[in-house]
Amino acid sequence: MNTPVWITATPPATHGELHIGHLAGPYVAADVLTRFLRAEGEAVRFTTGTADHASSVEVRALRHHRKPEEVAEGYRAAITADWLRSGVEFDHIVRPRKDRGYGRWVRDLFSRLYAQGVIAPRTRLLPFCEPCDRWLYGAHVTGTCPHCGAVSDGGMCHECARPNDGGDLIAPRCALCDTPAVAKRCRRLYVPLEPFRDQLSSYWDMVELPPRLAALCESLVEDGLPDIAVGHPAHWGLPVPVEGFPDHRIDACFEAAAMHLFDYDTTGPLPRRAIHFCGFGHAFCHAVLLPVLLLAQDIKLPQEFNVNESYVVEEGVGEGNVWALDLLTEYGSDTLRRHVLQARPTGRRTVFQRDRLASARTELDESWNSWLTRLFTAVREECDGLVPQALPGGAGWSVLERRLRRGLDDLREAYGPDAFDPRRAVAVLDEMVRSAADFGHVNAHERCRPTTACRHLPALAAQLAVASALAAWARPVMPEGADRLAAALQVEPGRPVDMTALAAPAPGTRLAPPSGPVFGF
Repeated sequence: MNTPVWITATPPATHGELHIGHLAGPYVAADVLTRFLRAEGEAVRFTTGTADHASSVEVRALRHHRKPEEVAEGYRAAITADWLRSGVEFDHIVRPRKDRGYGRWVRDLFSRLYAQGVIAPRTRLLPFCEPCDRWLYGAHVTGTCPHCGAVSDGGMCHECARPNDGGDLIAPRCALCDTPAVAKRCRRLYVPLEPFRDQLSSYWDMVELPPRLAALCESLVEDGLPDIAVGHPAHWGLPVPVEGFPDHRIDACFEAAAMHLFDYDTTGPLPRRAIHFCGFGHAFCHAVLLPVLLLAQDIKLPQEFNVNESYVVEEGVGEGNVWALDLLTEYGSDTLRRHVLQARPTGRRTVFQRDRLASARTELDESWNSWLTRLFTAVREECDGLVPQALPGGAGWSVLERRLRRGLDDLREAYGPDAFDPRRAVAVLDEMVRSAADFGHVNAHERCRPTTACRHLPALAAQLAVASALAAWARPVMPEGADRLAAALQVEPGRPVDMTALAAPAPGTRLAPPSGPVFGF
């Protein structure tokens, strides 16, 4: 059996619930690709984890006078529930505080890299908050990014994706008490990237990076690859397993990169293809640190990157109105998945607008569900609810069939990993449904012709064939509605996105349409 395609999505920090920007970023898109490949018969392993040891978890715990482990566990449960409700189905979600052997595995990897000289001690300036008596790193410190001028946490700027060393931040302040930080010398453990210059450059030349990510990597090389802190004096996280650093914890970015390797056994056969989905602000961990961890172990893994920009909330929309749970409850997974794929922030920042989410529901109701309701009603009234004894046909059927074939080529290209474009997939599906609805309206008049009996039945069979195809073709985008449609037509769910799906159910099959809408609710 071939080794599977490996698809990963960025592990989210468990300091809060998922919001619509998370779904518009890596998670739904990665699920679409996974579902398409599986329908094609490809072996796929789809994985992620939760960044329970992120510094933002401890900051939230301190602000609300809770224990970090309580915050992490509570939000981890909420996040995984939101994934499930939105139809994002992972093969494995790494749970840092639950998965057996995880902590030991990460510490062993850290120790090996230290022994190899990949990790080395350095003494640098690090912000310190005197009122809190706390070293400031990660989410504990806020300031201005020295590279792009954006507001940034310590360690990584999520605007330009370039690392900083905490002490590099301009005007750093304590995130908890807002006191200006004092720079103090601190001895920590680092991964110096400069020794990997040639290997990383060759790797990036081999990988087809998205343009903005390629620009980031080339800039890092041009400016001199930095040393990346992989440990901090802290109370939260996995202990650094190196003598002389008793109160230090492993950095969350290092752990997020290593987490992917824990989930995929690198001692066995490597995947023939690895595709990472991440937001640009997290791209450094995937495109720089993860390859270094692999290269340090003499593992050459071809990787591809599907990078999204930020999906931000427009002014005037309260944060409480954009949580995934609330929107899934109000709109359902079909509507929300369809919307975030249409609005996916590819190549540029996108602003969430609730009226466009409402428009996605309207499109499903007035186009998709309206056509299917008319079709099921016609079959019930004209054929007693049974698939007619007729071959697909009707006025314009040959034209519609050719259009569907051409559309299917576009759809398969948009679903495929080489030209992945879920926004295009939604547009193609919409056009198919509108064409089928127009075909149904035109041929409905055949019932009124007194000279030829049953002339309208081939058109019903043709529309049932299109509906059967959509149960397969739309499933990567809207799995809940597609499976509901497959059940109504009594056809197998999860079929390949190809022309074999364009076939009406067997004549005489009794349809079982749902009592409510097929797609959405």
